[in-house]
Amino acid sequence: MRIVNSEEITRAVKEMCISANCHLNGDIRCALEKSVETEASEVSRGVLKNILINADIADRKEVPICQDTGMAVFFIEVGNEVFVEGDTITDAVNKGVSEGYTEGYLRKSVVRDPLNRVNTKDNTPAVIYYDHVKGDRIKITFAPKGFGSENKGGLKMLNPSDGEKGVIDFVIETVRKAGPNPCPPMVIGVGIGGTMDKAAVLAKKALTRDINKRNENEYYAGLEELLLEKINLLGIGPQGMGGTTTALAVNIETFPTHIAGLPVAVNINCHVTRHAVREI
Repeated sequence: MRIVNSEEITRAVKEMCISANCHLNGDIRCALEKSVETEASEVSRGVLKNILINADIADRKEVPICQDTGMAVFFIEVGNEVFVEGDTITDAVNKGVSEGYTEGYLRKSVVRDPLNRVNTKDNTPAVIYYDHVKGDRIKITFAPKGFGSENKGGLKMLNPSDGEKGVIDFVIETVRKAGPNPCPPMVIGVGIGGTMDKAAVLAKKALTRDINKRNENEYYAGLEELLLEKINLLGIGPQGMGGTTTALAVNIETFPTHIAGLPVAVNINCHVTRHAVREI
């Protein structure tokens, strides 16, 4: 049994909150740079260049890439041979979020109650999903989620007979309705299967995958490419200025489902698609 002090988790989370909000991930940067070369619209090429300039300034000065530093979302894998002493993992994570968002001068966007909207003033509580795995490590994946893009997602309980076409049509229609509001070029997370709530979690988790990595299943990898092609034909373009770069990637995650159902969720991210991973 390996013992981990909760303060180690807090320190890691604090660092992740600041780093993910200020430094563009390599996979996203590479995709944006490639898009500058492939984008058909001259105006939109200029938009993409400005996005990269903004990211360079944020990286150099360690200031947020976007003013919306999001709600803190975590996916945490806990090994069965790890014992955490001190605070619970949840308390340790929330302490790290509070310290990171306060000391990093990141915008605090969380309200205590969805209707009685009083700000918590430290961006807590975080949204945390746990998975218990074998081993003696704790893997923390952090994804700050801005709501300009979060508000444009969708979920639909399809009939099994709707099949692949039903999934494609729903994803495309959700992106089309989102238009320029999620600050494209977007990254699209798609969750298929499970229950209504499971599909939504899958879609969110899909956004934490490196966009250069396709689904391990050959069929779904092909569906990711097909959806990306169709989305980029919508003509929304970078920041809604038109062109051929509406999305950088489509990531699909799946789970077994009931014989009577075909849940599909779409979670949209802006061009930043912030995420960070630490292992303790």
